Amino acid sequence: MSGFRRGTRIGIDVGKARVGVSRCDPDGMLAVPVETVPRSEASIERILQILAEWEPLEVVVGLPVNMRGEDTPSTADAREFAAELHRRSGIDTRMVDERLSTVSAHTALRASGRSQKNSRSIVDQVAAVVLLQHAVDTEKSTGRPAGALITPVQEPPRDV
Repeated sequence: MSGFRRGTRIGIDVGKARVGVSRCDPDGMLAVPVETVPRSEASIERILQILAEWEPLEVVVGLPVNMRGEDTPSTADAREFAAELHRRSGIDTRMVDERLSTVSAHTALRASGRSQKNSRSIVDQVAAVVLLQHAVDTEKSTGRPAGALITPVQEPPRDV
């Protein structure tokens, strides 16, 4: 585990209707579902409560890009959500390519015998688990954190 930073991490899968939340243990052994948060004005507030409860080392937010790695209509939404979460929490936040996390989540749920209709309420949590586990495994194997760290936007100086 050379280069692996010990600490709990929170995974976030941002969707238009729901936000999946997962977490991993401090040693990054296993990512597990936490909650599906309905997407609304209160989504960030609920996730801030979850962050306060788990006190993570960092937050990993899925970056939805197409199979060619290009932005999609959901990309800007996820970036804005992550930036707002970072701004309000002060916790290091990383954007990680989530190209196959939702597909993997649906596959895993089907394999466990759940229909797509019966899985709607938890597919976002499972996608967040897949995303977070991938990020943790990447850091363990490379010694470098996955994805790109969000840097705070500098406020322009104000004339006094």
